[in-house]
Amino acid sequence: MADFEGVDFLLLDEELSDEERLARQSVREFVSREFLPRIQEHVRQDGSFPMELVPQMAELGLFGANLQGYGCAGMNNVAYGLVMQELERGDSGLRSFASVQGSLVMYPIHAFGSDAQKEGWLPALASGEAVGCFGLTEPDFGSHASGMRTRAERRGGGWVISGTKRWITNGTLARVAVIWARTEDGIRGFLVETDRPGFEARDMKGKFSLRASVTSELFLSDVEVPEENRLPKAEGMKGPLSCLTQARYGIAWGALGAGMACYDECLGYAKERVVQGGPLAGKQLTQAKLADMLTELTKGQLLALRLGRLKDEGRLHHAMVSMAKRNNVDVALRIAREARDLLGANGIVDDYQSMRHMVNLETVRTYEGTHDVHTLILGEAITGMRAI
Repeated sequence: MADFEGVDFLLLDEELSDEERLARQSVREFVSREFLPRIQEHVRQDGSFPMELVPQMAELGLFGANLQGYGCAGMNNVAYGLVMQELERGDSGLRSFASVQGSLVMYPIHAFGSDAQKEGWLPALASGEAVGCFGLTEPDFGSHASGMRTRAERRGGGWVISGTKRWITNGTLARVAVIWARTEDGIRGFLVETDRPGFEARDMKGKFSLRASVTSELFLSDVEVPEENRLPKAEGMKGPLSCLTQARYGIAWGALGAGMACYDECLGYAKERVVQGGPLAGKQLTQAKLADMLTELTKGQLLALRLGRLKDEGRLHHAMVSMAKRNNVDVALRIAREARDLLGANGIVDDYQSMRHMVNLETVRTYEGTHDVHTLILGEAITGMRAI
């Protein structure tokens, strides 16, 4: 497979540090060398993730990469974003695996956990010895997550949790689940070991999208956990929503990677494909499409880079992340559709990447806050009026 050289029309590499470029290059090489030769096989299966790559991902520091201590890589947020970009250049499922592990499992333990919880779980999660999952979404509550029906009731010195969670990445792979539940004092977070009696995870089958990702339902029937399993600093919806902000930040970068993969693929194809006596790339309509793709990718890169610098400075607002997630996923999806179109009939077979990225991005547009929800978050930031 030819090496991927990146997309950098405005020479944005000059704005990156040596450490940021090195982090990106290491993951770029891993994706090209180890992941892409495997993806076709896993997509043809249903819900299969290449678990044999987890130790290499851990060795590269991809789990909780922007967290400090406990065996985490401690990257800055721009380097972390570039890592997410390269993972999603491989597949949205690959980025999702790392993103859930880091932003939705390790981050809440790091931010809201006790010292014992941090020491007990973060090193194992960073090393890939343990996999985690994040249980917020329910069958009837996605965007309106605060309406959740899962309940945790005090019993003796601990808690009893009952409820159902759906669309949970890595659910059947996980040793620990971060479960958000309603209590008499409001929404609280709990660390639930998946081998506890009453806990069951089942894979969800029949997906057209994110086929190289494990998606599960979690069933909790009177699962007992001790008080020390409650995240002591997580109170109300601010806890899970802050986790989602972390994950959405990674998606804003990751979607650009999928867009770059599609742009790079259709550009190479158009240069070689001969149509009516000359290369497809020499036709006016093709060049117009390529110009639009490159322009939108570049605008997305500028948005993501500025977001990362603000995050490193501690000045990031969640509505800024909504703008980037909303824009960059939408742009990447449109690029994937155009790339599939330029590939013609070849675009519908899995020897090419663009249709795989296209269907994956349909899911990415929906999860971690739908496109419309992020529109309303921006609308509230603009007007000061809540329309949700």
